Amino acid sequence: MTRVRRGYIARRRRTKIRLFASSFRGTHSRLTRTITQQKIRALVSAHRDRDKKKRDFRRLWITRINAVIRDKEVYVSYSKFIHDLYKRQLLLNRKILAQIAILNRNCLYMIYNEIIKKKIGKNPSK
Repeated sequence: MTRVRRGYIARRRRTKIRLFASSFRGTHSRLTRTITQQKIRALVSAHRDRDKKKRDFRRLWITRINAVIRDKEVYVSYSKFIHDLYKRQLLLNRKILAQIAILNRNCLYMIYNEIIKKKIGKNPSK
């Protein structure tokens, strides 16, 4: 009986998976079954950590804004500052506010003065 040469589709699929795992260490880059398990695990981690990265950056921006606000007692707290920003319709996102807070504090103080002016203009009793 003559020898049957199998097709290349399975081999192509395995080499594709091997290329994905070529940077993994040890068995994780050599054995096909382990490679597929590690690929699934890596993709799950990547998907989970994309959302986590967004949360972490938001926390960092909030921490930076809060530190600058409390530094010279511009505001009592971060939450009141953000609340007044929204009330006065000065729509700046936290990323931009954090960059302003770090790079140019005087600009943040100008924003604060703008809020205070509008606050005093609307309620003269306060």
